[in-house]
Amino acid sequence: MIDKRIYRKYVNVLRKELVPALGCTEPIAIAYASAKARETLGRFPEEIVVECSGNIIKNVKGVIVPTTENLRGVEAGAILGAVGGDAGKKLEVLSSVKAEDVEETRRLLSGNLCTVVLKKNVENLYINVAMKSGDSTASVLIVDAHTNIVEVKKNGEVLFQDDYDLSSAAELSKEDFNIERIYEFANTVRIEDIEKIINAQIELNSAIANEGLSRNYGANVGKILILNGKNDVKTLAKAYSAAGSDARMAGCTMPVIINSGSGNQGITLTMPVVKYAEFLKTPREKQLRALVFANLLAIYQKSGIGKLSAYCGAVSAACGAGAAISYLYDLPLDTIRMTIKNVLGNVSGIVCDGAKSSCAAKIASSVDAAIMGHEMAMSGQVYSGCEGLNDEDADMTIENISHLAKEGMRETDYSILEMMIRNK
Repeated sequence: MIDKRIYRKYVNVLRKELVPALGCTEPIAIAYASAKARETLGRFPEEIVVECSGNIIKNVKGVIVPTTENLRGVEAGAILGAVGGDAGKKLEVLSSVKAEDVEETRRLLSGNLCTVVLKKNVENLYINVAMKSGDSTASVLIVDAHTNIVEVKKNGEVLFQDDYDLSSAAELSKEDFNIERIYEFANTVRIEDIEKIINAQIELNSAIANEGLSRNYGANVGKILILNGKNDVKTLAKAYSAAGSDARMAGCTMPVIINSGSGNQGITLTMPVVKYAEFLKTPREKQLRALVFANLLAIYQKSGIGKLSAYCGAVSAACGAGAAISYLYDLPLDTIRMTIKNVLGNVSGIVCDGAKSSCAAKIASSVDAAIMGHEMAMSGQVYSGCEGLNDEDADMTIENISHLAKEGMRETDYSILEMMIRNK
């Protein structure tokens, strides 16, 4: 039986990580900080200065800010957050925005209200929104996680400060967080402890996937996969995952349940498990346990990488989904470890060049690799531990990939950002 202390931590991690978000989480985090700064200021600002890390700018540049139809960029997120955002709703900060708020944002964007500054030598997830109106000032600083406000100031006085790292990965040591313990937890967790969270994930993420397939969004990757592919479970797993991203990246206002700070990652690990569970006619409890397994595996991988990096998070999420598909087939843990190694030995070179319509294609490719990894493992095939970054130990393989993503791709991240800024 899993240790009670670790059990409570796993439940707490799921509750913290699996929360609803409306739209891509980077522009939403900017809107949230801006709404909180305006609330602190107590009036509408005459000036807004947004200091952001490169990864924030990268992930906001190409994605549509929800509720706006076509507005992109840091300035749009910050101004809309100040005009119509509700800071109390956190990652659903823009859920109450009205048409007149969007029109006012368009008008203000044509002026010089907002200035964006690239902040160097800070955490990959860093947002500081400073506002001024007359002699009054206010600022809000977010670090490490999309809603992790670590400082609030008004007129130079610190109203709130918290240096504690709220990222859920920080709560778990390497000894606590590993494949075997995650598997044990998924098998033994009391359903009442996770049912509400996972049911919401299935419901909301399925809804936006259906929306992405019913209308034209972005590059319509999901729709194209169904139109040009077979109507089999493999195609459906890829298409529904991609369609949810199609809709999100195009500014769809439907909320999703995120994983590791990302709605795309939440969708990527949810929809393949849902589609395979439907195909296999899996009992509901087994499906919920499989999604617990997928979610925690994705969080485990991202815990060593960080919320934002040059490494595409769809790979981590799809790896979790592939392992969960093997779980649905009642394959033993050693075979599930083979699935994990097969996925990570395949698509771990996909780079993140910001949130945008092509994320849907990267998701489809990652899910395809997840299904292939599962099918290989089910047939007893696995990449050798002496090949590339793979290790005989699947946990060590994850550690190797984490090092690649966090440390090895640091210069890649800088190069991507330089090119994106140059290609305005």
